[in-house]
Amino acid sequence: MAALALLAGGGGLVAVNAAANASNTATDATTLSAPSRTVSCPRVEGRLPAIPSRAKAEVTRNLALLETQIAEANGRIATTQGQGGPGFVDNAVLGPLKDKRVATLERIAIAIGRVASKPTGLEALAPCTLSTGGGNGSTAPSSPAAGAGGSPQNSGGVARVDGPAASDFVDITKVAPNVRQAPARAGASTGTFDSRCGTNQRGQHNSDNDIVAPGVVNGAHHVHDYIGNKDVSATSTNESLIRQDTTCTNGDRSAYYWPVLRDLTKSGPDADSALGGGKEGNVGAILVPSSVSVTYKGSLTGKVVAMPQFLRIITGDAKAATNGAANANSRWSCTGFERKVELTDKYPLCPKGSKVVRKFRFQNCWDGRNIDSADHRSHVAFADPATGACPAGFVAIPQLTMRLVYKVPSGPNYAVDGFLGQGHKAITDHDDFIEVMSPRLMDKAVKCINSGRRCG
Repeated sequence: MAALALLAGGGGLVAVNAAANASNTATDATTLSAPSRTVSCPRVEGRLPAIPSRAKAEVTRNLALLETQIAEANGRIATTQGQGGPGFVDNAVLGPLKDKRVATLERIAIAIGRVASKPTGLEALAPCTLSTGGGNGSTAPSSPAAGAGGSPQNSGGVARVDGPAASDFVDITKVAPNVRQAPARAGASTGTFDSRCGTNQRGQHNSDNDIVAPGVVNGAHHVHDYIGNKDVSATSTNESLIRQDTTCTNGDRSAYYWPVLRDLTKSGPDADSALGGGKEGNVGAILVPSSVSVTYKGSLTGKVVAMPQFLRIITGDAKAATNGAANANSRWSCTGFERKVELTDKYPLCPKGSKVVRKFRFQNCWDGRNIDSADHRSHVAFADPATGACPAGFVAIPQLTMRLVYKVPSGPNYAVDGFLGQGHKAITDHDDFIEVMSPRLMDKAVKCINSGRRCG
C-alpha cells in the first residue's frame, strides 16, 4: 500500500495523517509483508508538519517512494530466505534501505523547506527493523478468532488478517447497564429532524476519503458505505457535490459514509488484491444494514444555529487501537438492549432474535468560522456531557446522530473495515459527514429542532 499525504480542508495545507492525531512513535501500519519476515519502518506521515499545497505533489511522490522501498526490501528478503550469515539481512537489506530512506526523507524536507520552514530530524526515521511472524503492522495473517464454540473459525470462513480476536467480542447479556442520559435544561431545543436516505442498497462503495484525502484514490485504505449524495469520491468538490442527486427523500445532498461491516464467514468479491479490500487486510462479505436512521437533534442548554454548507465532520478514530481512546467515539449495542448497554471497545454478541446496532453521535459545537481544519477536528467540538454546554468560542449546531442495524453471523464472526495494525477492533469505528443541504432545508431543520417539533 502506498502511504500518501492527506489533504487538509483549509488554508491550502495538507494534513499528513489518515485520521488525525496519530501517534508519532507508532510503527507504520502500512508495512508490507514477506512470507515469514517483514521490514518494519517508523511512520513518516505522522511526523510531518502541515504542508503548503505547493509542496504537496513532491511530498506525496516521495512518501509513495518510501513504501516502494519497503516493498522492494521485503521482496529481497523473500527471495533470499536462509541465505548468508547472521548479518546478511542487515548488510544486504536493512543497510541499503536505510540509505535510500535517508535520501528520500531529505527530499521531503527540501520540498517543504522551499515554501515553509524546513522540518528537521527526519533522518531519525530512516532505520528499519526486521520482524518475524504476523506482528502489529504486518499483513501476515493472525490467528482466526474463535467461533461461538471456541473453534478457530467456522467451516467455510475466510482467512482473517490482523484480527479481530475472540476477546474483541462480549455477550451483551452479561454486561451491566451503563447508559445514562443527561437531562435537558430549561430552554433546551428538543425537536428532531430526520433525513430518510436508505441503507446503500445500490452498493455505492469505494476506499477513498474526500475529507482527509481529497484527490487520493484509495486514501482510506478501507471500504466505505455511502448514503445521501450519489457521487462521493476522491475527486469530489463542493461544486460537484451540490450538483449530484441524492438517496434522501427530502432532497438532502449531504454525504454520509462509514466503514463497511463484514461477514467473516464468507468471502467477498474484493477478498484478494482489491484496493480497500483484501489488499489492506479487509476480508469477508460486505453486510448491508437492515436499517439506517439519520437524525439531527438539539442542544440540552438552548437553541441551535444552522450548520454552514459544506461543513465536514469526522467522529471517532480509525486508529484508536494504537492512538488510544482520546478521539474514539464508537458505540455498539443490540436491539432490545440499546437503552441499557452501549459498548465502546467490544463487539456485542447478541441473543437470538436480536440484531447488532452501530450508533454514531457527531460533534455538536462549531467554531462559527471554518468548515474544516488541518486535523479535521479543531473546528468542531462536543458539548460537555454533564452540562450540555459548548466550549468557549463555539456555538451549538444540530447534532447529527446515526443508527445502523445489522443481521450478522452467529459468534465472533463480523468486523468493521479498518487499517492494518488496528486489529479490526470495535473501538476503531468512525463516521464521516459533509453537509450539503440547501440553505432552505437546513433552515427548516433548525426551526423544527428549536421549536420542539419532529420533522423530516
